[in-house]
Amino acid sequence: MPSPGPPAPKLHEYSLPGGWTVLVGKTESDNDCLSLALARPRDLWFHVRGMPGSHVLLRAKEGEEPDRETCKLAASIAAYHSKARGGGVVAVSCTRAQHVSKPRGAKPGTVSIRKETVIKVKPGLPPPAGSTRNPF
Repeated sequence: MPSPGPPAPKLHEYSLPGGWTVLVGKTESDNDCLSLALARPRDLWFHVRGMPGSHVLLRAKEGEEPDRETCKLAASIAAYHSKARGGGVVAVSCTRAQHVSKPRGAKPGTVSIRKETVIKVKPGLPPPAGSTRNPF
């Protein structure tokens, strides 16, 4: 009997306006799987700067780029799922998933990124589906 592979990652999933999907790792191992195995090159990757937090992916849509508001929502989710949750305005790094790599010998959850953009947002989650309330 073949041995089972590593357990499937446990992820939070959020739906944003416009049909965009955000995936969030729950543990360091989940972050590795999300950022290095599940991510597609054109997905946008987010992480709070300078402190521990979850890796966050905004799934790319064929032939469409997310607008600034969608990127800010994804960045807010990254800030929320970090040690900066209780802070005010937080700096969040954003890059294409193709620019995320794992340094040789690095512990789970540790990656290096290139070509980042910094987005400053308040930590928060999107409103529940069907809600018209804007939390930001």
